[in-house]
Amino acid sequence: MLLLVLNETKESKRRIEMTTKNRYTKTKLNKFKNIILNEMDAVTKDMGDIKEGIIETGESNTSYTPDSIYSVHMADAGTDSHEREKSFQLMARENSYYKKLEEALDRIADGSFGICLDCTEEPKNLCVTCPLIPEERLIEVPIATRCVECKEKGKLGML
Repeated sequence: MLLLVLNETKESKRRIEMTTKNRYTKTKLNKFKNIILNEMDAVTKDMGDIKEGIIETGESNTSYTPDSIYSVHMADAGTDSHEREKSFQLMARENSYYKKLEEALDRIADGSFGICLDCTEEPKNLCVTCPLIPEERLIEVPIATRCVECKEKGKLGML
């Protein structure tokens, strides 16, 4: 009888280990959430700075009258146009990154954050933490949905 209880205890410990190995703890998820929220604040600030730059560039061009437009060198006008276009592209990139950060927060809420998409159903054991994405990667790239190994194999068309 005692042996049976001991086996049940080992089995329950194994189930607990499996559960914690397949998901990050609430403490770690809160840590990731704070990292993501800080990143979202930084992106919001960056987008505000880019927006101000676009507005300032646009305001300087609106002061031209039809007669004075010819006094501006065409190369300068081309440079201004290029800078505005670059700012719009940066704004679009930041906006896309912000949306991915929001998706990461959604994954934290539903409990799927930090689990490699390629290893969810069948762990491939390509990394030590499989099926979890290593914590170091999530700290550096909080929008990551795949471990480095799966990401590299995916780029090479091996998955």
